[in-house]
Amino acid sequence: MTLEAITHPALQGTQHGFFTRKGGASSGVFAGLNCGFGSSDQHDVVEINRERVAAQLQVAPDRLVGVHQIHSAVVVPVMDAMHHHPKADGLVTATPGVALSILTADCQPVLFSDQKAGVIGAAHAGWKGALHGVLEETVRQMETLGAARANITAVIGPSISQRNYEVGPEFRTQFLDVDDSHSRFFAAGKDGRFQFDLPAFGIHRLRSFGVGKTSWTRHCTYADPDRFYSYRRSVHQREADYGRLISAIRL
Repeated sequence: MTLEAITHPALQGTQHGFFTRKGGASSGVFAGLNCGFGSSDQHDVVEINRERVAAQLQVAPDRLVGVHQIHSAVVVPVMDAMHHHPKADGLVTATPGVALSILTADCQPVLFSDQKAGVIGAAHAGWKGALHGVLEETVRQMETLGAARANITAVIGPSISQRNYEVGPEFRTQFLDVDDSHSRFFAAGKDGRFQFDLPAFGIHRLRSFGVGKTSWTRHCTYADPDRFYSYRRSVHQREADYGRLISAIRL
């Protein structure tokens, strides 16, 4: 089956894709394109899935580079193929033929490009990483490679939407402790709980930092089980595990 990669016109000219679960070799709760070695899926099947992604991006499998994601603000520069996975949540490169990849299952996958400078980036931005600055740090690391903040385009891929992201008051307090104005990203929910708008928060952080163009693809991972894996949905459905979506960009 053919892979399905969502692309965004703002990144036109830079090869990229927010891949859905379609076209993969995994089965069961992972059915489709599960690209997460951290899942309990069969390792060799995940390798097959990642090889299919690499082929679609026209790179060798070892040049589809990723990191061991830890919900941090750590971003690493990539100069060539990496045979290890450093603990980080963002990657940047100015090396042609290297594809930067991020895994998600509700968190924000964010792809960056400064076409003029020939510099790209990718970030895994869940609520914790976004609050602690992974998006800004990705931009800073791109600037060390010659990018200009005003020339960077950043696109947020499929993520959990506000309608499906219910949180408790203690969660909201963590954001208000940083900045009272963050209250605008929370809508009142049921029984004293709140609905958090993660993509809007990501776009706010990017725009406030001076990124030239920002967008969200407006796909909700929780709401569309046929196309997307979702950690939160898997918990609500009491599934044993969940797949990981891959998003990637290359020069």
